[in-house]
Amino acid sequence: MERSYRETEVKRLIAGAIAPLLARIAELEQRVVELEAENARLKKNSSNSSKPPSSDIVKPPKNPSPKSSGGGKIGGQPGHVKYERPAFPPEQVDQVKEYRLATCPDCGRRVHRAATSVPVAVLQQIELVARPLLVTEHRAYAAWCPRCRKFHAAPLPTEVEKAGLLGPRLTALTGWFKSRGRDSYSIVGEFLEDVGGIKVSRGLLAKAIQKVSAALEKPYEELCQALESQPVLNVDETGHPENKKRMWTWVFRADRFTVFHIDPSRGSPVLVALLGTQFQGVLGCDYFSAYRQYMGAHNVRVQFCLAHLIRDLKFLTTLSDAVTIRWAHQMLAGMRRLFGVIHRRESLTPEGFQRALGRARKVLLERGKRGPRRNEVQNLIQRFKTHGEAYFRFVTTPGIAPTNNLAEQALRFVVIERRLTQGTRSIHGRHWCQRSWTAAATCLQQGRSWFDYLCSALDAYFTDRPIPSLMPTGP
Repeated sequence: MERSYRETEVKRLIAGAIAPLLARIAELEQRVVELEAENARLKKNSSNSSKPPSSDIVKPPKNPSPKSSGGGKIGGQPGHVKYERPAFPPEQVDQVKEYRLATCPDCGRRVHRAATSVPVAVLQQIELVARPLLVTEHRAYAAWCPRCRKFHAAPLPTEVEKAGLLGPRLTALTGWFKSRGRDSYSIVGEFLEDVGGIKVSRGLLAKAIQKVSAALEKPYEELCQALESQPVLNVDETGHPENKKRMWTWVFRADRFTVFHIDPSRGSPVLVALLGTQFQGVLGCDYFSAYRQYMGAHNVRVQFCLAHLIRDLKFLTTLSDAVTIRWAHQMLAGMRRLFGVIHRRESLTPEGFQRALGRARKVLLERGKRGPRRNEVQNLIQRFKTHGEAYFRFVTTPGIAPTNNLAEQALRFVVIERRLTQGTRSIHGRHWCQRSWTAAATCLQQGRSWFDYLCSALDAYFTDRPIPSLMPTGP
């Protein structure tokens, strides 16, 4: 009996000693899980999150020394089709210079002209004229009126007075350099002095840009008003600094035009202001809260970006939980099957394509609503339960892209300009940016010359005529 008592006492002592150790082990295991999740979050990049590609460049790894590829030559490879630019048509040729032989280069005797059927060797050359700028002096003479007994000056043409020192085409060129060239006033002034032989101040160039901005005001407002009637819009936003204040550049990309809008807010009121509360189209966007709030408050149909969802699933594969990794790989496999159907569209009948899309969509929706109890997975599962249909609206609504790539691509040059210029400093600069970005991107979408449009817009602005519209016409 004493022995049994001692054994019981020893077990009690051992259990008392082990209990805190087990509790400590459990605490440390939980801590390991948290640290691994935190480590995975710190390693997020543009391939497994919504971070921009530029954030990947912290300290780029050194490029490995290139290995020999078998001695291949640089340049065009065998089988590559040679590209030759088409010749200028006769109406674009400003002058023709002819070269003829008087004597034979071999024997020195006189030669006769060849028949017109013999081909002529032609080389077309483009050259910059020595002084590419034309300076015009407009003189308004005074006349004496003997009845009024005072001098009257002849009026200058309205377009001349409004344009000032820089004519319409030179003002348009200044606008092109500031918008598409992303050049500073100093660089534009240096170009005009070095190439054009004229010296202008930064202040005069700034006034010229404000004239371009004023010319673009009505076409810009017309496009803004047309947003609410579009059947499909892709929307995205990015940061914009203005005089040390945090602003946001919004982009709305329709089928035939693009609108940029800079606003202090990143919230859903911006969407209400530009799209209204009765928007009947489909909004392509990411899962940002402003879009979800606008969607819920005004019953707007949305196509959430599948590319963002795929990056979130890829992040789960970097965690240490085997069950989570397996679930993420299963979801990614379903995504690959879905996009595989999209890539095979040309080889399928319309009915077969829709059936295959429907099957792939059904599998993803069912699998996306069940999974491990880990927080990161449960967040995605809640998305599928709440907004699963909005991720696959493109399956049932033709003409909608499954990703938001169109809007993201439209923002790329804005991000580049932000890095070069550090944003704007006033409301005038804000107006210039959103108007010029809108007009330039829209011209590119419609296959129009941005410079030609600037020239025609300024011609109309200086002569008080209606500004040419940017609204798309025709198919």
